Amino acid sequence: MAGRHGPRMSTATYLRTRVDRSPLIPGLLLADVGAILVFAAIGVNHHGGDPLGDLASVAWTAGPFVIGWLVVAVLAGLYTVDAVSSVGQAASWTVPAWVVAALIGQGLRATAFFPGDTALSFALVTIVFGGILVVGVRIAVAALR
Repeated sequence: MAGRHGPRMSTATYLRTRVDRSPLIPGLLLADVGAILVFAAIGVNHHGGDPLGDLASVAWTAGPFVIGWLVVAVLAGLYTVDAVSSVGQAASWTVPAWVVAALIGQGLRATAFFPGDTALSFALVTIVFGGILVVGVRIAVAALR
């Protein structure tokens, strides 16, 4: 069916433009989720928890940020080879995506589904330190390519 501006793209077709079928992508996905899990584990430890002894706490802490990241990363085309084609590209695409993903994660933490709060200080820590990890992973992947 044609829309006002031409043929409508199906969701599956749209997603194929946002996620490459490259052997690089599954590893990139695991690295991204791993970076967010490390950030959550550091946070659990910092607040007196035992991240290795309480993996559920790490998962619940990371969950909203993983969800936010996956939504933003797919929509922004960060699971394409182009997204890590150079260090500059990786950084310039990942920084704004992480900021939006972290804000989505904060919003999810404000719901009854996830524990935690939405204090401004935690939002800033998430954006900065979570961003260092996620952006760092992306830069490392681009540099190694």
